[in-house]
Amino acid sequence: MSALVVAAPASGSGKTTVATGLMAALRRAGDAVAPFKVGPDYIDPGYHALATGRPGRNLDPVMVGEHRVPELFAHGARGADLAVVEGVMGLFDGRIDTDGVGSTAHVAKLLGAPVLFVVDARGQSRSLAALLHGFRGYDPGVRLGGVVLNQVGSPRHEQVLRSACADVGLDVLGVLPRDDRFALPSRHLGLVTAAEHGHEAVAAVEAVADAVGAHVDLAAVRALAATANPVAARAWDPEAEIAAAIENPGAATVPGARRPVIAVAGGPAFTFGYAEHPELLRAAGAEVVVFDPLRDETLPASTSGLLLPGGFPEQHVAELSANEPLRAAITALARAGAPVHAECGGLLYLAKSLDGAPMCGVVDSEAAMTPRLVLGYRDAVAPVDSVLLPVGARVTGHEFHRTALGVPHGADPAWRWRGHDGRPAAEGFVLGNVHASYLHTHPASIPGSAHRFTTACAAWGHPPA
Repeated sequence: MSALVVAAPASGSGKTTVATGLMAALRRAGDAVAPFKVGPDYIDPGYHALATGRPGRNLDPVMVGEHRVPELFAHGARGADLAVVEGVMGLFDGRIDTDGVGSTAHVAKLLGAPVLFVVDARGQSRSLAALLHGFRGYDPGVRLGGVVLNQVGSPRHEQVLRSACADVGLDVLGVLPRDDRFALPSRHLGLVTAAEHGHEAVAAVEAVADAVGAHVDLAAVRALAATANPVAARAWDPEAEIAAAIENPGAATVPGARRPVIAVAGGPAFTFGYAEHPELLRAAGAEVVVFDPLRDETLPASTSGLLLPGGFPEQHVAELSANEPLRAAITALARAGAPVHAECGGLLYLAKSLDGAPMCGVVDSEAAMTPRLVLGYRDAVAPVDSVLLPVGARVTGHEFHRTALGVPHGADPAWRWRGHDGRPAAEGFVLGNVHASYLHTHPASIPGSAHRFTTACAAWGHPPA
């Protein structure tokens, strides 16, 4: 598989612009492009999906384990001509207090892929040579294969920068001029999601595709990607993962051949999910049906379980609150004992209120925006049995929010972990068959949870006679 990783010295250098533009420009040129994003980001993959027509997928060694990264890559790259992997932060920035675990460099090495290095050239000239020399020599296991110069101010500026790249032996594969049209809309947690941006998101992707197509040497990019030396790995298989989970003595089995309907919230307010999650649920025997809480006033027919992923409900408070019939249906479903799995934005939707507007009221706590960003990985343990995991199960998840709950956890928390100060912390709610938490988890790391949840949905929707 031809593959390359788009990286940069730091956030804000233009990785998303270049990566998304490359994906779209290569697709225009007739290539089938598999898109990936390093880390737990949910926003960039939405733009990648628009650019390629394929699901945007994440590669996060911290959350899924490094052994699964090549497997998930092989799964997502099936049928593609080449893969483009957008990095995260700076090239060597990984989980804090580790030796770069989860960094773009870490993933590039796991995939055996060369790095296309994007540099914001504003305020730089000859010093670029020193910067490139340092990044290329820092870890010999990471191969910088070429440079894209971003935000170049003039032909003379380009000439000086090209000379600096030549001094360190790195080819310039593209030069993007300064142009505000290439910027994607942003807000308090990063870019505005592609689902929310609608037609403007499509236009933004078209604009970056135009720019990359005009200013980046696509033939050189293909040639660089062809030098990848990927690690041999079997493709991740959701059916095999579920089969292994069923063999686990702690896992139950779905009764008979019944296919429980699991309703998954989608639309502009709930976009933070992993492509592998519905794949695992289907492999476990579920029928997955997406609904939009901003528009749909009823749940899908025969719903026997509910998945509320993260997203930006705080940006759609009025519309979510105004949809009283759907809120009432969700509350009734949860109180009747149907399995409910809610993460982050889903937790906010289940709260009594969000910024003063009534929500579903399943969780007895009020939520509100705050000035504080909560961000980081958590090594969590399940303190009680739930519809997701047995007591004692361990998972590495990720928090990413600026909201807070007045009551942060229930008598039975969803998770416990040890904070950076060494003190124990509790978070989230297990209320009967409801599991609601701020913590985002990657189901590929805990495939048994998809089977356990589907089993619970089947048992609730089709109780034994």
